[in-house]
Amino acid sequence: MRPIVSCLLGAAVVLLFGTLGPDAVAQVPQAGTSERINGKIERFDGQTLVVHAPDGRDLTIIVPDGVRISAVADRRLADIMPGDFIGSAAVKGRDGKLHALEVHIFPEAMRGTGEGHRPMAGAEQTMTNAVVDGIAGVTQGDSQAGQVLTLKYAGGEQAIEVSPTTRVVLLVPGDKTLLKHGAAVTVSATKAVDGTLTARFVQAEKDGVKPLP
Repeated sequence: MRPIVSCLLGAAVVLLFGTLGPDAVAQVPQAGTSERINGKIERFDGQTLVVHAPDGRDLTIIVPDGVRISAVADRRLADIMPGDFIGSAAVKGRDGKLHALEVHIFPEAMRGTGEGHRPMAGAEQTMTNAVVDGIAGVTQGDSQAGQVLTLKYAGGEQAIEVSPTTRVVLLVPGDKTLLKHGAAVTVSATKAVDGTLTARFVQAEKDGVKPLP
């Protein structure tokens, strides 16, 4: 995955599961800097998670009680319906339009989480959490090239083009049983001055579906 996509999707998850609160869910406030960790689980003892990162490091992360653990389920573009509350990381193309990098469908219990439109990691990159107000097909020549989603939120709306190859996922709840050896995991953590990492939220592989990067 290109760095720009990883950066945006990381920010998307922070909005979805960090204001997301989850803000809708429990968080563990900590002093220090934020760090995003991707990798595979080496072990988990109920309190401490060891993640093997792509650069070869084994990172030890404290997982406090009450930290939100989630997963995703793959969906298709056709599964997005008017009235759904979704989040979409997007980048502005040379055509001046917003093109989705990934789309997350919120469960009904999380409707309204992080609602709004904001820049992410640069003026050309955005995150929008909003209600699907309209869906229109996009064609190139004689073939279907995706859809344009009109997303409406308090104070405005955005049109975002979604290609047939854009990843679409449904956010689903998880628990500590997902934190098993070999599972892919993404952790948003706080790094203390002494280097200690404490999880703010965790997203783990479930039923073979990898978490957001």
